[in-house]
Amino acid sequence: MVRVSSRLPTSARPAATSTGPLARVGLQALAAVVAGFVAMGVTAGLGLWAAGAADLPGGFTAVLAAVVVMAAGGKIELSGDAGALAGTQAELTAMPLTVTLMGALVTGFCFLRPLRHHAVAGTRELLLRAVSTVVLWLLALAGVSAVARHDFPLTIGDGDEQGSLMDIFGELLDAVNPTVGFRTDVGPTLFYGLLWILGVLVVALLVSRRTPLPARLVRYHEPVRPAAHAMLLLLLAYVAVGLVIGVVVAATKGHAAETLAVLLLGLPNVSWLALGVGIGGSWEGRVDGPFGLPMPEVLDAVMRQGDGTGDSTDLSTIDLSTLAAQDGRAWWLLPVAAVLVLAAAFVAAVRSPARTKLWQHALHLAVAFALTMLVVAPLTLVEARFGLSVLGIGELDSLGGEVILRPHIWKTVGFALLWGAFFGFLGGLLATRVHRKGEVESSKGPAQKGS
Repeated sequence: MVRVSSRLPTSARPAATSTGPLARVGLQALAAVVAGFVAMGVTAGLGLWAAGAADLPGGFTAVLAAVVVMAAGGKIELSGDAGALAGTQAELTAMPLTVTLMGALVTGFCFLRPLRHHAVAGTRELLLRAVSTVVLWLLALAGVSAVARHDFPLTIGDGDEQGSLMDIFGELLDAVNPTVGFRTDVGPTLFYGLLWILGVLVVALLVSRRTPLPARLVRYHEPVRPAAHAMLLLLLAYVAVGLVIGVVVAATKGHAAETLAVLLLGLPNVSWLALGVGIGGSWEGRVDGPFGLPMPEVLDAVMRQGDGTGDSTDLSTIDLSTLAAQDGRAWWLLPVAAVLVLAAAFVAAVRSPARTKLWQHALHLAVAFALTMLVVAPLTLVEARFGLSVLGIGELDSLGGEVILRPHIWKTVGFALLWGAFFGFLGGLLATRVHRKGEVESSKGPAQKGS
């Protein structure tokens, strides 16, 4: 009897055996990228619709793409044209952080989900997933950037006086109707987009409590992940509080569409500024001209005051005292910050191993809170300028404006470090009264590792 072997030579084996895992990882990375961009697109689209951008003449899709590009860390360049003898200047630097947050949460969740069923994450598999996600993300960002370009005619008011003024410019100065347009600066967009997606993936791994880590990184699970997860909860808690306040304002004070637009586009911009101010940090800013920030009236009022010098460096300081001078309710930012930071410290301590010492709780939360504000505070930066000049002589006050909002980064980070140390210690002290997972009585043996 002749026995025929069913084994094939190595060269004759089906290629699916080796390409199957690669294809699966690629599809999962593609799903994460598509889900992230869809989340940002839907959020940005609803926000622009609430802001009235749906009525733009043929430019809604381009504006939507531009908002998504800015939310992903990209750079949009503004340009203008007002004829041979008149000129326009325009500049915009801002991140619509609601759109950014939605994209980061959805992308991070989809990136981590396939790993949750693994006992240990292999270094090669994790790198393959990360590289696939990054490459596909940059390709998608490049595609969206190509759509983010448009030119709009600039309408200066509806009054007869302003309309006559523009007619005079056109007849006497050979100036055409001014236009403003925007384009994506592709090089910086892809560079900052790379930093953005890498940051999202790293933060997702840091804050996840269940996703396994490669063997070499397991030792960082206990000191890093509880505090990092608590910081994510703190940021989301501030967004949730801001959302509740925004909904109440929309329901009781009118202007529901405008309020909804702010919530869908820039809610974390306001909420995380409130966090920084509440712990003692500060910003500086100015609003000049008819344009302004879609932010609370108290903030706009402080930014329009200036420091009294009247020059180009006339920036108002935005902190608890200056806000409270406009509205005494601003003092509530301090106790709200204390309660929420203490809650985050308690959560971090409860989810840390029972053997963690109080000074370690303080150190872990201090570092985590300082790093959080080091990342969050710069994201609230806003710089927007527009001006129309005739014959190169100055700017017309009614046709120009400037909005500036800059964080005092190191001051805010320093206060975050102090708050993290104090409340980390206090949270660890409170957690000693709570039975934690993995904690056993000393008579039954040494304490096990916490989750």
